[in-house]
Amino acid sequence: MDKSVLHQAALRHPSKIMQPYDTIMGLHGFDAICAFTEHLGGLTVYVPSMRTIFVRCLEAEVRNDFKGCNLAALSRKYGFTERYLRRMLGKP
Repeated sequence: MDKSVLHQAALRHPSKIMQPYDTIMGLHGFDAICAFTEHLGGLTVYVPSMRTIFVRCLEAEVRNDFKGCNLAALSRKYGFTERYLRRMLGKP
């Protein structure tokens, strides 16, 4: 089927688009839905929180910023508990 036919139908009947794809289309447009389905169509996909996706990046930032005595500041900045930071850094 021609994408232009799908696009016109979606524009005429946006309330008929399945959730959560209606939200994705509303935020990012028809082309985003097309790209999403071309890459992941037919799969069961779990979408974790943004923080979960980037947690290892945050941990690397903490390691770079750790100066030996700034756990409280790092805890506030990155949203981790001091206990989590101590474990992550291998500190008692």
